[in-house]
Amino acid sequence: MKIGELVDRTGVNHRLLRYYEEQGLLKSHRTGGGAHRHYDDEAPETVRRIRALLAAGLSTAVIRDVLPCAEGAGLDFDFAACTLDTLRVHLTGIDERLAELQETRGALSALIERTETGALSTV
Repeated sequence: MKIGELVDRTGVNHRLLRYYEEQGLLKSHRTGGGAHRHYDDEAPETVRRIRALLAAGLSTAVIRDVLPCAEGAGLDFDFAACTLDTLRVHLTGIDERLAELQETRGALSALIERTETGALSTV
């Protein structure tokens, strides 16, 4: 299929599809003259998986590593066990960022409370 058909079938624009190719996530083949990209029949499923993995917070570098290990049809896919370490490392990173955000939120909340209390005492 041509890139326009892939756009229609996935809702992902041309620019992003080309970006996915540049990142090694999606493969296309050029016509004899090299003017047109053609994608295989699995491309829409691959694009949907890429989108799902991006929504899960994975970087394109991580997706490039784990995408070949996806098993199952459609968006109901799992990964081969060999990807578990990579996914766990990513989840740990998210947990660490969440903890940092909680600390930052607490500090900001305390600052607001002190400021409000100080503003009330001067009235």
